[in-house]
Amino acid sequence: MPKLTSPYKLNEEQLKQLKQIVPEAFKDNILDFNNLYEALSDFLEDDENTDLEQFGLSWPGKRQAKRAAAIPPVGTLVPVPGDGVDEETTKNIYIEGDNLEVLKILKKAYTGRIKMIYIDPPYNTGNDFIYPDDFSESVESFQRRTGQLNENNEKMTTNNRSDGRFHSKWLSMMYPRLYTIRELLAYNGVLIISISDDEVDNLIKVCNEIFGENNYCGNIIWNSTKSVTNTALISVSHTYNLIYFKDINYFIENRNEFRLPDDGSGFENLDNDPRGPWKADPFQVGGWRPNQQYIIKNPKTGLEYKPNPGCSWKNDYNKYLELIKDNRIVFGKTGESGPQRKRFIWEAQERGKVAKTLWDDIETTTNGTQLLKNMFNDNSIFDNPKPVELIYRFLQLASDKNSIILDFFSGSSTSAHAVMQLNAEDNGNRKFIMVQLPELCKEDGEAAKAGFKNICEIGKERIRRAGKKIKEEAGLNTVNLDTGFKVFRLAPSNYKAWENYTGTDVKQLEELFKADSLMQDWKEDDLLTEIMLLEGFPLDSKIEILSQFKKNKIKKISSDFRDNALYICLDKDIAKETIEILHLTDKERFICLDSAIDDQSKIRLEDKNLIKTL
Repeated sequence: MPKLTSPYKLNEEQLKQLKQIVPEAFKDNILDFNNLYEALSDFLEDDENTDLEQFGLSWPGKRQAKRAAAIPPVGTLVPVPGDGVDEETTKNIYIEGDNLEVLKILKKAYTGRIKMIYIDPPYNTGNDFIYPDDFSESVESFQRRTGQLNENNEKMTTNNRSDGRFHSKWLSMMYPRLYTIRELLAYNGVLIISISDDEVDNLIKVCNEIFGENNYCGNIIWNSTKSVTNTALISVSHTYNLIYFKDINYFIENRNEFRLPDDGSGFENLDNDPRGPWKADPFQVGGWRPNQQYIIKNPKTGLEYKPNPGCSWKNDYNKYLELIKDNRIVFGKTGESGPQRKRFIWEAQERGKVAKTLWDDIETTTNGTQLLKNMFNDNSIFDNPKPVELIYRFLQLASDKNSIILDFFSGSSTSAHAVMQLNAEDNGNRKFIMVQLPELCKEDGEAAKAGFKNICEIGKERIRRAGKKIKEEAGLNTVNLDTGFKVFRLAPSNYKAWENYTGTDVKQLEELFKADSLMQDWKEDDLLTEIMLLEGFPLDSKIEILSQFKKNKIKKISSDFRDNALYICLDKDIAKETIEILHLTDKERFICLDSAIDDQSKIRLEDKNLIKTL
């Protein structure tokens, strides 16, 4: 009889892929590193020529950080009913808890499903940050330290510049989180990270290692502040935004899908063309092509032009003649320059424009701060939030209308605000997952004075207020707009942790195996959520109570992302009538308490592999 436990391991998907590529490296379904080494020997350097030094970033604690990524989660997520908005219909999720543990818990249900991940992690500026060094600590210990404080209200981890491992602590915090999210990204997924000068070079090296240097897209320089500081020779006014792909080949093949909307700036109609405003684009491209080498004569000046060395005209000569006839070729505003090609505003708006790496035309952190201040009755409850316009533009660039967006350093929930705003404007169905540590607000700060205990309370309230305002402004266009969210919280598992038996009494050992696998104080909704996640069903799965079962409460769990369904009953006794009318396909499973079902019914369902018990 299979017991319902978590069989999922962090590297399961990588092992499957490796087994397909190098099957000879496995013995009895277990990876043999000696065989793997031999299989790859043709691609390895000769031992005699191999230097001990290797290219890459290393730091004290990197090995422990890698180990932290591989440690399976020990907690679960539990629903917090009444804390969200439109909880019965929404697909949006807000999660309170340490993001590393949360990401591991989400992994089985969301692997390969996240289209865009945006994070604005704590910058390593010399101030304290509260993510722990000991990533393997239990959830129970984490919860005892509410807000990441110990019994003496002291921060458990500091990271001052005077510390000997200033960079190492920050990198050890980031590494396992970045490693975990790689598998969450869809095949066409995009990761965007906002970061400052202090760690940008180290972060690039870490991301190159985890995501592959070839999947690095670029670094968007955002003019994040207009104010000038007199702290040194120059005033730092920018923020870096690193962009990585899950697979760059997809974006190369589909490059025209990932463009920003063209706002029409710079378009004019100097010759009163009936087709509307246009902009003159270069008629020259890089690369030498023999069929695109010809002389163009300016009809007004008589001057002749040919492509620059190593370049070609954009089209061949016959196409050029067609463009001349179609009034598509111009020679500058006065008609006295080299050839250019008209691009009409309607063409630009249909196709969009390619994003550049310098963004100095959007709002700054001052705008983000002021917006949040206006939303919260002129109270400055959060320091330097990102402006909605920044995340909004990332969404335009990297998401489609049905994407799932993840932000696991969600702070004041700017990302959720941007998702709802863009959905309202383009009739999208994007869904967000926000994850935030419930860090306590400063006792003497404006947030605490306004009644907020921790950052999560600020983030949730912002979503409520932003969603309400967006719906009011959009009016009738919000019929299908989802501005709600469900709240979940990191909590200890409903399963008892296995304790190794070191005694010699066989009867005592037998009793351990007979003992109930669940904690005594488990709650139905909490356990149901844990079962869903263990079985790979997302948090927004559809939950139905089936009316045809009169003797027991049977809940059917289904999702658009799963081709099977779960039938879960957590009653203490399963009636025979329930089993008799329970008709399951080979893709469906019935899950119940082991003690609730009789042996005959177990055998009947187990023979067809249709049951799992708790």
